[in-house]
Amino acid sequence: MRLRKIFVIGLALSLLGVGVPAWSEDDPRGCNDLMSGDTPAYVVCRWLATPDEAADIARFWLENDGKNMIDSGPMHEIVVDCTEAGNECATDSEGDGEMHDVGSPDVDGAEDGGTPDNCQDGQKCYIDPDEISAAAKTAAAESPAGQAVKSAVQAGLRTWIETELADDYKAGKLEEAAKKVAALAAQPGVAGIRFTSQLGYNQTFATAEELDKFVAETTTALRKLVPGKKLAAHTVVPLFGCGANDACKAEMTKKYPLLDPARIGAWLSAGQIDQLTLDTAHLTTEYATWKIDAKEAQRNQWIQVRARAWDAYAQIAAEDAGFTAAGSSALTAEQATQAITDRVAAPLQADAAETVVLWSRWQDAQGQVNRVYGEKWAANATWDQLKKLGTVRPRLATVYDYSSPETDVATDIKNLSEVFGQVYLHTA
Repeated sequence: MRLRKIFVIGLALSLLGVGVPAWSEDDPRGCNDLMSGDTPAYVVCRWLATPDEAADIARFWLENDGKNMIDSGPMHEIVVDCTEAGNECATDSEGDGEMHDVGSPDVDGAEDGGTPDNCQDGQKCYIDPDEISAAAKTAAAESPAGQAVKSAVQAGLRTWIETELADDYKAGKLEEAAKKVAALAAQPGVAGIRFTSQLGYNQTFATAEELDKFVAETTTALRKLVPGKKLAAHTVVPLFGCGANDACKAEMTKKYPLLDPARIGAWLSAGQIDQLTLDTAHLTTEYATWKIDAKEAQRNQWIQVRARAWDAYAQIAAEDAGFTAAGSSALTAEQATQAITDRVAAPLQADAAETVVLWSRWQDAQGQVNRVYGEKWAANATWDQLKKLGTVRPRLATVYDYSSPETDVATDIKNLSEVFGQVYLHTA
């Protein structure tokens, strides 16, 4: 990701006529000879300390049994005599006011430098506010959601936890909800958390300020709880489908005021979101007034994404539920192939989306189940065609609700892994 950012910056500089200084072949601190021949020219290697200098530094500190290191410190401690006139010392601080050796109890009944000795099973008797307790992690791992995570990871799927924290945020329960999902995301093999869907498109937030505050506070909370995990969000940007049609752009801006590309781009450039998924459902119907069909709208969208270099800051994904149908997909092999060309290959070939998320099963408010595959995993033409996409399988993802399985979680995960390389496990 860093190299891609450097490339984008270098490209921008070249377009502006700004030169990038080259490193001399005779630079005594140069170490470009250690890199492979196909290393890009903008990647350079320089020694902070050359091997000879490093040897001299080590020799200085280690010779004579480390005399120089011993003589270097520690410095004399600074002591304040509280009985001396003019010195004021606090009298309400914690502790017993006595000096203790490193590692010795601070107070009676404590061990390990202050941890009370009545902890069970060697566990800490306190929890940092930004930590997840071992008990919470264990409970999450043993829950149905945790078992689904385990099955997905064992099946070789790159696993994400998918949840909705916007409602919890609005209800003032973000901390509690974030800890719950973080305990699940802390399981081995989990790549990250998709913490919201239809962000700014639904009616959860009324103002742009509320939207920005939710993203900032939620991502901050999650990064403290599960550092190193990726954070993802799902939304739509209707303006992108308009292309150069000014009337369309004016209408989309008025209709969806919160979905300002500049605002969404700011979340990415600030590093708040690591993966942004753009829904493509609106592309088939939103632009009929201006005679922009789905293919043109999709082309317009990915041109706009590339133009803003969003993929230099985060991974971009496309999301599509159009392969599902009531009961199961009824497409013929030819129709399925064309749909794959238009809705899977096109976003990837546009060099803007790096992942395509295909819904494989969902249930509407009336209880109707919509599937890509046949009921109870019966074969059909669409599913068979999707199975042939082995070369792009790592770039294909799906959403799976373990609480509403097709048959059972293990069987479902196994079948999904034959088409998809990634899965978003939906949790309440």
